[in-house]
Amino acid sequence: MIRAGLRGAVALLLALAVAGCGEWQAHRDLAAAEYGTVPAPGYKTDILALMRTYLNDPVGVRDAFISEPALRPIEHMDRYTVCVRYTARKGGGQYAPSKDSLVLFRQGRVDHLVDAAKEACKDAAYQPFPELEHLTR
Repeated sequence: MIRAGLRGAVALLLALAVAGCGEWQAHRDLAAAEYGTVPAPGYKTDILALMRTYLNDPVGVRDAFISEPALRPIEHMDRYTVCVRYTARKGGGQYAPSKDSLVLFRQGRVDHLVDAAKEACKDAAYQPFPELEHLTR
């Protein structure tokens, strides 16, 4: 009788473990769909709109570069990201040091920007991004 109860408890624990694995896999699949979607073709236009609102003075940006979208491990999952390097004006018209930022995507659209991304973007293959240098207010 005790053995039957023990077998039942083991069977219940195994069923719960398998159900938990299925739930975890469903969560991973949802995250892959959410963050693993290739950025939409107009992603550069979206980044320009983000930068126009992000920068205190979007006029006169210098030395602007951008990488192609790439999957990078962010917060324990692979996410599509783009690295942007630029030199922007700070208060008083002076230029701040060059900055690397990381643009994160969600469902193929720009989600948000992360500052101080030098480490995350250390291996990025940058290309000129003249559109960022020609921003207006």
